[in-house]
Amino acid sequence: MEQRDRNDDIGIDTGKSKSISRLARKTRAYVVVPEIVTRGRAAAEGAEAPVSRSMQARVDEAVGLALAIELDVIGSVAVRVTTVRPATLMGTGKVDEIKAAVEAGEVDLVVVDHALTPIQQRNLEKAWNAKVVDRTGLILEIFGARARTREGSLQVELAHLNYQKGRLVRSWTHLERQRGGFGFLGGPGETQIEADRRLLQERIAKLEGDLEKVRKTRDLHRKNRKKVPHPVVALVGYTNAGKSTLFNRLTTSEVFAKDLLFATLDPTLRRLKLPHGSEVILSDTVGFISNLPTHLVAAFRATLEEVTEADVILHVRDISHEDSDAQAEDVAEVLRLLEVEVGEGGRIIEVWNKIDAVSPERRARLLETTAERAGRPGAPVAVSALTGEGLDGLLADIEKRLVGDHPVFEVRLDPADGEGFAWLHRNAEILRRGEPADDGIALTVRVSERHQPQFLARFRSAESSALRA
Repeated sequence: MEQRDRNDDIGIDTGKSKSISRLARKTRAYVVVPEIVTRGRAAAEGAEAPVSRSMQARVDEAVGLALAIELDVIGSVAVRVTTVRPATLMGTGKVDEIKAAVEAGEVDLVVVDHALTPIQQRNLEKAWNAKVVDRTGLILEIFGARARTREGSLQVELAHLNYQKGRLVRSWTHLERQRGGFGFLGGPGETQIEADRRLLQERIAKLEGDLEKVRKTRDLHRKNRKKVPHPVVALVGYTNAGKSTLFNRLTTSEVFAKDLLFATLDPTLRRLKLPHGSEVILSDTVGFISNLPTHLVAAFRATLEEVTEADVILHVRDISHEDSDAQAEDVAEVLRLLEVEVGEGGRIIEVWNKIDAVSPERRARLLETTAERAGRPGAPVAVSALTGEGLDGLLADIEKRLVGDHPVFEVRLDPADGEGFAWLHRNAEILRRGEPADDGIALTVRVSERHQPQFLARFRSAESSALRA
């Protein structure tokens, strides 16, 4: 009992802790979005600036994160910070302005859309007399609310404990007390903060061990899939880009999809049949976001290995979003962290989603761009996962990327062999069909490695006439 109570004290989830998400329905929140103005040598030397992101879009995203766990957002403000204060991040004048808004709105929780040090978090809580959570803490709360599988829960808890480990000093007013040592040892006992850190470290080690078992299980599943070679196609993209809607449209599944940040957390895999019979495994993954904490990426590495091992990666972009280019760069940065090659000629297909949500003029320009770049390495594909527009072209591109180097065969079929024609349509790609002749109909077909043994057994005359594409 004592061990369980200690776990509750330091925030280890035993089912009794009251997280922000559990209180969300009655929590009034105020969102603060600091805009850090960079000055100094980098700016003076003309260093390459990141892709611009509008301030209003940043505010909307921060509010969206708060709404994702059903906080009652009563207001938001953008704060320009020219000098980062070690104690409070922003200047005292801004702190006082926000304090007035917090008091007027009877706010319980202030969301600061920026990483805060433990000292900054503590000082702002004292100044505003309200609970303060930074961007990382809020994302962790959302992930905790979204996790549905044991694997997802393990990953969230590991990330949360690593985040919490450096903040123990803020959580206590009695950490300096010492416990009595064991009677046979004598001397000063273990300080409470040392005990807390030890408990956290023990729990972290256990979680890392459990996730290593998950990783090995995933490796085993991948090896089994390779025995019956099903290529893997992974969906990646900024959160709320429409990945799950696209996944559902392609696979006729019912994965949870909603206009909500981080609607998907746990990975989902389904089988997908391509136009000419090839089959792939389609994997939906957690959405990425700007300033995603590196320890969170590390915690989800077991899941994200589906991306690193994928034969084709579909980078789904919300092309209707004003910050689509900046979001794309954020996704590319996470892919680089996963050591995935980013750029033209690789295994990434850029999917411009939500073309149904753009103006007619912009839509025409987007379609013109995709038409001009069609056939080139890394050419984008414009689609609407909601209406299904453009999905035939996307599937054709996936198939072309996967089967472009499969062997091509010449075969002749009796016009009456309907069963043979049906088999080829189901399991191969018919590239050319000749006119009927006395010795049959000449067909040029491309066959995947998986179906080659059946093909050669069924169409024996094709074995000696194999060609390469």
